[in-house]
Amino acid sequence: KDNEIIGNKLSSKPDVIGKWEYIAVKTLEEALRGADFVVISILPGTFDEMYSDVHAPEKYGILQSVGDTTGPGGLIRGLRTVPMYVEFAEAIKRFCPEAWVINYTNPMAICLKTLYEVFPEIKAFGCCHEVFGTQKMLADIVKLSLNIDEEINRREIKVNVLGINHFTWFDKASYKDIDIFPIYQNFIEKNYEIGFERTKDLWKTDYFASANRVKFDLFLRFGLIAAAGDRHLAEFMPYVYLFNRSTVEEWKFNLTPVEWRIKHRKELIELSKQYINGEKEVPLIPSGEEGVLQMKALLGKGTLVTNVNLPNRGQIENLPYGAIVETNAVFEYNQVKPIVAGKLPSDLASIMTKHVSNQELIVKAGIQADINLAKRAFLNDPAVERIKWKEANELFGEMIKNTKNYLQYLFK
Repeated sequence: KDNEIIGNKLSSKPDVIGKWEYIAVKTLEEALRGADFVVISILPGTFDEMYSDVHAPEKYGILQSVGDTTGPGGLIRGLRTVPMYVEFAEAIKRFCPEAWVINYTNPMAICLKTLYEVFPEIKAFGCCHEVFGTQKMLADIVKLSLNIDEEINRREIKVNVLGINHFTWFDKASYKDIDIFPIYQNFIEKNYEIGFERTKDLWKTDYFASANRVKFDLFLRFGLIAAAGDRHLAEFMPYVYLFNRSTVEEWKFNLTPVEWRIKHRKELIELSKQYINGEKEVPLIPSGEEGVLQMKALLGKGTLVTNVNLPNRGQIENLPYGAIVETNAVFEYNQVKPIVAGKLPSDLASIMTKHVSNQELIVKAGIQADINLAKRAFLNDPAVERIKWKEANELFGEMIKNTKNYLQYLFK
C-alpha cells in the first residue's frame, strides 16, 4: 500500500513521462489476471532466515560473502523459494499464460528452473545487473590504458556472455574495433596485487565493494573475463577465496553481514514514510536496470541485445541441456531469442556443472517435497565438502530448523 501511494505521487508529477496507475491488491489472481508483464522481485522469507543462511555455517568455518545463490545459504534459501515459485507458476498459467515474466529474485537459477518445471510454456527470463558492473570496469580500464579523455559508456563495451548466474564470463570483449583482452591482460599483470577500484580502498568500508582481485585471478586461471562481482564469484570457488577471513582480506572484498541488511531495511522503511508524507521527494534518476527497454522491445518498439537467464537450449554447448544459463539474447516483438554463446573451457564447465547439479537437486527436492534430495545437494556443495560428514549433517539439520516456518511442506 505504501508503494501504491509513492507510485501514484510520482505519476502525478508533471515531469514524470510514464503516467502509470499503481494499485496494491491482496491476491495473486487480482495481480495477474490479464497481465501482459509480470515482474517477480521478492525476499524469500525474512532476514531472520537469511541470518541463518549466512551466519549459521560460520561456526563450522564456512564463510559466505552473499549467501543467496550457492553455498549452504543459497541452497537453503532455494529450498524455501521453490514452493513460492510453484505457486507463482501455477497462478501465471491460470490467469495470464501469455504474459512475459521477468524475474529479479535470487537464487536466480532455482527460481527460473522452478517456473519452467511447473509451467514449461511460460515466457520467463531472469535479469541480473552483475554483467553491467563488469562492463563498467572494462570501460574504466580501457579509458586508462588508452588515455581516452571522455567517459566510455558501458554499452560501448561489446561482450559475449556465457555461464550461470553470478558465475558469468566473457570470452569476447571489444571497444569499437579494439580487442579488450590484451589490454585487460596487460592491466592485470601490472595491477594484480593491488587490484582496481574507482575509489581507493572503498572495499574496506563498503560491504558491496571490492578491488576486483578475484576477477583478476580468475582471468589468469581460465583466460576468460569473470563477469560478476567478486563477492558472488568467490562463492563458486570457496576453497580458493573464502578459506578464512584473512583470505577474504587478501583478495580485497567483503562478507556482507545480515545485521547490515536488517539495519538498512529499517532505514528504507523510514525513507518510504518520508516519501509518503511529503518530507522527501523521490529522486528521478535511472535505476540502471533494463526492464523498461526489454518491455519496449517485446512490444515491438525497437530491438535490444542484453544478457538474461534462460533454459539452455544449446546456447552453451557443454552445460546441461535445460539448465538455467546466462547469455546474451535478442529482444524483439513478442520474442526473446537466446544467442548461441559457444563452449566454455572444460575445467570451468566442470565447476559450473557441479553447481548446476546442486541447484537442480534443490528444485527437485522442493517440487517432490523430498528432504533427502535437499541434503544430497547440500552435502555436495564445495563449501560444505570441506567439513566432516557429521558436522555437515548437523549444520543441515540446524539450518532446516532455523527456516522451518517455510519448510513445513518437507515434513508432511
